[in-house]
Amino acid sequence: MTRPPARICPRPSLILPVLAALVLGAPAAAPVPALAQAQPQAQTQSPAQSHDQSDVQAPTGRPADTKPADAKSVDAKSVEAKSAEAKSAEAKPAEAKPANAKPAPAQAEVPEQFKAVRAKLEAAKAELDAREKQLGHTDLTVADLTAIRDSAVTETDEIRSLVTRLDAPLEAARERLTQLGPKPKDTQESADVAEQRVEREAAVTRIDETQRLARSLVVQGDQIVDRVSNRRRESFTRDLFQRSQPLVGPGLWTKVMGDVPRDTRALQSAVSDIGLLFSRNGSIGNLLILGLAFGISIALYFGRRNIAPRGARRDAAKTDPSRRAMMLAAWRVILLGTVPAVAGSYAVYYALDATNLLPSRLLPVAAAILGGLAFIAFVEALCDGLLSTEKPAWRPAPVSDAAATRLTRLAVGIATVITVVKSVEALNSGISAALPISIATRGLGAVATALILAVGLHRFADTEQEEEACFGPYVPTKTTTGVGGPARLLGWAAVALIGLGALVGYVAFAAFLIDQLIWDASVLVLLYLLVQSVDIFVGRALSDETRLATTLQANTGLRKRSLNQISVLATGATRLVLFLAAAVLVLAPWGLDSTDIVSSVRQAFFGFKVGDVTISLSSIALGIGILVLGVFITRGVQRWLENTYLPATDLDAGLRNSITTVAGYCGFLIALALAFSYLGLSLEKLTIVAGALSVGIGFGLQSIVNNFVSGLLLLWERPIRVGDQVVIGDSEGIVKRISVRSTEIQTFDRSAVIVPNSNLISGVVKNRVRGDRTGRVSITVSVLRNQDPVRAAEMITACAQNHSDILKEPPPRVVFKKIGDPFLEFELLVWIVDVSLGQKVVTDLNFSVFATLSGAGFIPPLGPGSSIVTVQGLDTMQSAMGEIASRFIQPAPAPEGGESARPQRDRGLRSAGA
Repeated sequence: MTRPPARICPRPSLILPVLAALVLGAPAAAPVPALAQAQPQAQTQSPAQSHDQSDVQAPTGRPADTKPADAKSVDAKSVEAKSAEAKSAEAKPAEAKPANAKPAPAQAEVPEQFKAVRAKLEAAKAELDAREKQLGHTDLTVADLTAIRDSAVTETDEIRSLVTRLDAPLEAARERLTQLGPKPKDTQESADVAEQRVEREAAVTRIDETQRLARSLVVQGDQIVDRVSNRRRESFTRDLFQRSQPLVGPGLWTKVMGDVPRDTRALQSAVSDIGLLFSRNGSIGNLLILGLAFGISIALYFGRRNIAPRGARRDAAKTDPSRRAMMLAAWRVILLGTVPAVAGSYAVYYALDATNLLPSRLLPVAAAILGGLAFIAFVEALCDGLLSTEKPAWRPAPVSDAAATRLTRLAVGIATVITVVKSVEALNSGISAALPISIATRGLGAVATALILAVGLHRFADTEQEEEACFGPYVPTKTTTGVGGPARLLGWAAVALIGLGALVGYVAFAAFLIDQLIWDASVLVLLYLLVQSVDIFVGRALSDETRLATTLQANTGLRKRSLNQISVLATGATRLVLFLAAAVLVLAPWGLDSTDIVSSVRQAFFGFKVGDVTISLSSIALGIGILVLGVFITRGVQRWLENTYLPATDLDAGLRNSITTVAGYCGFLIALALAFSYLGLSLEKLTIVAGALSVGIGFGLQSIVNNFVSGLLLLWERPIRVGDQVVIGDSEGIVKRISVRSTEIQTFDRSAVIVPNSNLISGVVKNRVRGDRTGRVSITVSVLRNQDPVRAAEMITACAQNHSDILKEPPPRVVFKKIGDPFLEFELLVWIVDVSLGQKVVTDLNFSVFATLSGAGFIPPLGPGSSIVTVQGLDTMQSAMGEIASRFIQPAPAPEGGESARPQRDRGLRSAGA
């Protein structure tokens, strides 16, 4: 094999110093250091150069054994020709090298898998560059732009997945490099550590460069997709608002009249082509197939008018069908009225295509005619199922009978005009008609559609006036159509835009508005039917007393309220999906396709930038999921501690509550930290946020923070524990729960008192069981004054000593408090084992003391007391009774002026009766 000249050139420079040394007797050391210096230069290469090398030079640990790299390039013959002095002269510089010379850095071999990745990126870059260059052309069609966009999206998706796959290897390589620590500046690393550092730095650099290259390609692909989208929108806008000759101008019709003879001849040529194909391919088999297809189509078209009413099972005698039966009947009518028509049209088109009895340039004309007939059948079935003009009881739409009839006529009329116009446009395209004729055809079709829509809207304006009373309130007019004003206003706006656009020359814009109007109306009607069906078949199936709901309750144990919530959520989610799908379908004619939507959704879900901040909905959703999962696990641990583990210990209830609460706080903080770390929020960033919020916390959240810190103090110092009996102001009860902000106390009447934690820390709280649960109760006893007080005290003490809940130490004590006139007053003081038994002990002592003292005669029995009942408000009745009594008693001699006394008495009686 011939050696390259570059490796043979150093030979003269090596031999001449050796000969000079032999002749002059001096060591040939001058040129050799240059060779020694060339060795590290030859070994020192950039990491990028090491990628292209397949031979890896292993470093040597002994510098004395290191030979110049140029010596390896000398062939065997030149080496054998050297003398012994030359060999010794070459060996001296190597021996003269310092012992602490740095070893040559090792060059890691590039893995084959990594080479494949780089090759794939290079291929993707070449593809994107080619697509970007192709995008620079100005004569690209919509199909070309779509192909460029699809290719760029495919390459970008693959590269994006590659970037994601490189994250883990890059983090692992960086972690390995981090374990070596920083490179020392003053001391020398060992050869092994230096070798490992070089290898790991090369690995990190290699992966990082590859990932950065991949990210740049992702950006390039996204830019290509954006440019394609912009080009498509510009092309769509340009074609949409391109103005042609107006219909009201004479120039268009002059050109039409001039092109009519030519197009007539083209039409005759098309007819002759049809006759030629029939004469050439009109065999019995082909004619039989075509006739059979026409027969099947006619049978399906006319048979569906009888099949749909019978298959719908809408009983005219049933005046109040259920909503579920109504929707099922509507769907049956739509399907039975549409599917046969579509099948018949497809059968005829397939027969024409298979038998080759129609020229290929006229097949679109047949497709337009057959598709138009199927579209008319679909509109009729949709109107029959949704409006049900013949059977109003089965009408799902909330419109009147007149509105249903007029809407049906309007929809079928517009569908017929659209079918005729599309068929004529397909014929013009098939015979290659002149442009003025095509413009005139589309313009006349737009004007005809606008006129039909205007007539229909005018009929909707008919109202039935109600007579107004002369002096009565205003009675508004009542519409008989049931179609709201906004819908009619939108219809009139469409009529104006379509008619004026077609007349002034914007025929493409008018035709687009017609297509969009028909498309949007169809989508909205189907959306209404689907939403109503979801509410009936999904929502009511789970919320009502249906078989499905009963089965789910019996098998899953779910409550009825839970099923209602599930039905609401399922209905809402399904509605959201339906509305999004409808929005996509409505925007599809405007140049928005599924690829753009998927790209936008992916960008919004996986990350979009707002300034310098990248917001990723997927990361936010997963972070929330981690937080929810952490809280769920924390609740489970709390329940396990509260119900299983802590009850098995000797800890009191208050300490168990503190442990459970602290465990909940710790679990929540850990879950929060994990969620923040997943979102990329480090502790330093959280510290900055906390510092920014400190001012607001100091002013607006001061009380909340105060209560939170007070709650932590309550859990740590435990001056008040769960289960303690406390008195706070006028409230006394048992502590049931100590939370972050407040403490719940249950009073003895089963009421809950919520006390902020700061009140428990800064206020005065009486804890009856702070040290232990023992407490003191007292009762007051009165005995007759003529009894022996010492005997009475002994009897009272004996009653207390016999009670099982009263402590023996300290013993019960009787205090002689007062010597009254009829009674002697004593107070019994006892200490009980648990303050919660205070009321019970007081009741038992009262019963026992009363029975004992009554039996000994210290408390005499009382006789029946007298009761005086005073009834007020009977003065009028008393006066009336007096008046009645005076009529039965002989009147006394009349006093002076006797006649005047009776009227006064009568007036007094009337005033009393009043």
